[in-house]
Order: sequence, then C-alpha cells, then structure tokens
Amino acid sequence: MAYRQSRRHEVKQSFFSRLYTGTGAFDIVGRRKTWYVAFGLLVAVCVGSIMFRGFNLGIDFTGGTQIQFPAAGAGAPATVEQVEDVYGQAVGQAPAAVQTVGQGAGAAVVIRSEPLDPTQTVALKQALFDMFQPFGQNGTPSPDAISDTAVSGTWGDQITRQALIALAVFLVLVTVFLAFYFERAMAVAALVALVHDVVVTMGVYSIVGFEVTPATAIGLLTILGFSLYDTVVVFDKVKENTRGLLGLTRRTYAEAANLALNQTLMRSINTSLIAVLPVLGLMVVGVGLLGVGTLADLALVQIVGIIAGAVSSVLLATPILVDLKLRDPRVRDQARRVAARRARAAAAMAGGGRQAGDVDAADDPTGLDDVDDLVPAGSQRDRRAPAAPARVATPARRRASGSRERPTGKDGRPTGKRRR
Repeated sequence: MAYRQSRRHEVKQSFFSRLYTGTGAFDIVGRRKTWYVAFGLLVAVCVGSIMFRGFNLGIDFTGGTQIQFPAAGAGAPATVEQVEDVYGQAVGQAPAAVQTVGQGAGAAVVIRSEPLDPTQTVALKQALFDMFQPFGQNGTPSPDAISDTAVSGTWGDQITRQALIALAVFLVLVTVFLAFYFERAMAVAALVALVHDVVVTMGVYSIVGFEVTPATAIGLLTILGFSLYDTVVVFDKVKENTRGLLGLTRRTYAEAANLALNQTLMRSINTSLIAVLPVLGLMVVGVGLLGVGTLADLALVQIVGIIAGAVSSVLLATPILVDLKLRDPRVRDQARRVAARRARAAAAMAGGGRQAGDVDAADDPTGLDDVDDLVPAGSQRDRRAPAAPARVATPARRRASGSRERPTGKDGRPTGKRRR
C-alpha cells in the first residue's frame, strides 16, 4: 500500500514537473486528429442548437412591456415568487422574467413580459398595488410608484446590426495584422480558432437557454480580444522555435510547434485562471449582492468565451497551423531529412556503434528534449567561443620552455645525467 501511494506521488510530481518545465512531454500536435473530431462534434452540436432551438431573446430584441416598482411598501416585501403569482392571476400567463435589483430601501422589482395591451397593463398595476402597496416619493403607498414601459424591438435590432459590423471590422483588422506580423498560415489558423470561440459561446447560450440581451452582445465582443491574445502568445513562441528550422535536421516543424505549445501551456492556464476569477467575482457581487441582471449576462458570456478561447488556442489553432505548414514542399522535405537522419542513427545503434553527430538523435528520437538545438545560428545564445586546439608538446616547444630531458641508454632506460 505504501509503495502504491509512493508511486502515485512520483507520477503526480512528474506530471506537474513536466507541465511547469515545458520540455515537450505532452504530445498535443501529434494527437491533432483527436482534437479535430472533438471540436467538430462540439461545433456541430452548437450549430444544430442555434438552427433548431434558437435563442432566448430578451425584450430588447423582441419587444415587450417592462414594469418596475419599489420592493418596500406598506404590505409584505415583494418577492419574485409572489410577483409571478400576481402576474399570472392578472394576465393569465407567466412573465418572461422577474428579478429584484438593488438592496435595502433602494431595492426594486422589475417585470419583463410579452407586449401587454392597455387593459392588461392597468389590471396588472392595480393587482400589484393591492398586494404590495409600494411607497411613492412622499413615503406613502401610491399607485404612481408602479411604472410601465413599452420596449420596442427596433433598438435591439440596431444593437445587433452594430455588433455584427464591429465583429466584421475586427476580423478584417486581425487578419491583416496577423498576416503581416506572422504569416498567412498563422492568420488563417487564428481566425478559425476565433470563429470557433464565437460559435461555441453562442451555442452554449442556445443550449442552456440564457437570455440574450445587449450586454450579451457586448460581452461577446470583449472575449474576442482575449482569445486572440492567447493565440498570439502561442504563435509567437512557435515563430521563435521554428526560425531557421528548414536548414536543421534536429526536429520537424510539427515537433517544434509542439515544443512551443508545451513551453506556453502553463502560461495559458495561469492567464485563463486569472481572467476567470474577476469575472466570477463580477457575477457573485453583481448578481448575488447587488442583484443587477445586466452584470449576470455580461459575466456569463465572458466565462464561456474565456474558457473556449483558452482551449482553442492550445488544442486547435496550433494543430491547424501545423497542417497548413505541412502543405509547403520545403517543410515536407525538411521532415524527410529529419527522418533520414534518425534512420541512420538507429542503424548505427543497431550495428553496435554510433556515428558522430547522431548520438543525441539516437538517445532522443522524438527530438523534443533539447531546447538549445532550436537556437538559430548567429543568435545571442549561439555565439560560443571556438575551442582552443590542444597543444602538442613538441621537442622545439619543450626546449623553448626550458624543460629538461633525461638521456636514455641503449636499453631505452634513462641515465643519471641530464642534458642541458
């Protein structure tokens, strides 16, 4: 039992050690087909839910009636359950949403429902006043404390149109930036990951049935920047590791990209965790303490988007980049030269010896453990002083240095006299 626990501790320590050191122990790129299948199924479910189930649009998009009144009054304090019961008895159907906003004396109840005609609105306001008797501005119960507002869906359509325009402009600018700063293959891979994040976030809202509000559209635009940031960090490391790679035979492009993923994996996890914690705080404080429903919509879309962006930047963007780069004949030729070098090293080992220069490749056939081999020639870390040639003790050098030799006899043994 003790041995099993000790072995489990060693395995766990080894896992976290490899995670923090980033030596390429996790083969993420090599399993890219598995990630493609998983992401494909997830996107298919989200798209199917969007097409057949649709979204739970708020009244800002569909139009409706909003009624608000103070929670404090001469009667019992208004609760969500009681307000829903009064609404059902007065209108004959359930409201779209009832929530309490604010705290203490400033707390209020907000009812959102389908469009109501004037008769239904008057009957509902009277029923609410009879039940709760909310205080007016003078501190006494007053029917004027209950206000109603007709919300038009036109405003929601304008918000949607502006959000789509902003999304299109953002994608165009991102494509231009990535194409110039990195390369075309990286720009395409980053855009695929970005579209995945948007589709998955919208699909989760459709599946769970969260209400879509203007705050949701704003939150959806904010997560794009985070998703892109995480992808750019990984691609920057890939660019560094693959600089001058075509002239080397140490590892392939796929292995160098996988090494870059391992080197930035812990950073991606920490960044995502640090980004999620404030959003969770926003949800707890804004919804649990302040009762502001808008903050809930904003926090929910950001949590889903941050998680989706972190996963796609690691498991989707870089594998797509590798597949795009493997279409380049130069990259494929370099991969063949790497395979040939390793085959020679394996043959040398099988024959009982090792060729010079193939020792490391034979010891490390994956080529993922030595980071220094990725340093391009002429870089700061590659400027090593050439080794000084070994000095050979020639007779002329020994005489110049003043050394003395013992003369030897015919039998080769030194005599007792020294020659000067």
